[in-house]
Amino acid sequence: MIQFERVHKNYRTATRDVAAISDLSLAINEGEFIAVRGPSGCGKSTLLSLAGGLVLPTQGRILIDGQPISEMTAAERSSFRGDKIGFVFQMFHLLPYLTIIENVVVAGNGVTSAEVRERAEQLLSDFGLTDRLTHRPGELSAGERQRVALARALLNHPRLLLADEPTGNLDPENASGVLELLAHFHEQGGTILLVTHHDRAAGYADRSLALDQGRLVESGAVETTT
Repeated sequence: MIQFERVHKNYRTATRDVAAISDLSLAINEGEFIAVRGPSGCGKSTLLSLAGGLVLPTQGRILIDGQPISEMTAAERSSFRGDKIGFVFQMFHLLPYLTIIENVVVAGNGVTSAEVRERAEQLLSDFGLTDRLTHRPGELSAGERQRVALARALLNHPRLLLADEPTGNLDPENASGVLELLAHFHEQGGTILLVTHHDRAAGYADRSLALDQGRLVESGAVETTT
């Protein structure tokens, strides 16, 4: 599902190039749930951005579902993301002036408005938010906002979900709820790449990757949380 081939990613500062990812080769199979761990600044979020085609590698090649996303134009990458990839972030990134249902529907890609709304309503119902459809993000708890963000990410039936610290701003109860929703997506055959600092979140994964200064330093199976 995901292949990194000798990938490097450098960022230019005022005085020098900084290596965020260094000579990374990695293969993730379809249907795997992968946890990415490591200290702050080790390259975890850059790895997700590369996997989602949000940034391009300085060197190397990246394939997602067999397609060379690192060689696509910006327009091609945008279309590919809409068809294949869902994103969930720590800070939710909901639009404060839209209602909850509108925040999910706005992610609709290539389907009619009626189909989009029906899908959005079903996801929000599944996530226990039926009575919140006309509320705005500021009227919801952090856990509710993250469930809305996850519904938005799942709207277009993605095959790959990229999650960057999705439980980082949540209390333990709400974090568990979000992790259970991710686990359900995984059980249905979805592939997940999850960046996390938390042992409990990593425990839901099939395999854990550890990064240090942009390099892969460890990869191995983890116990699944029950």
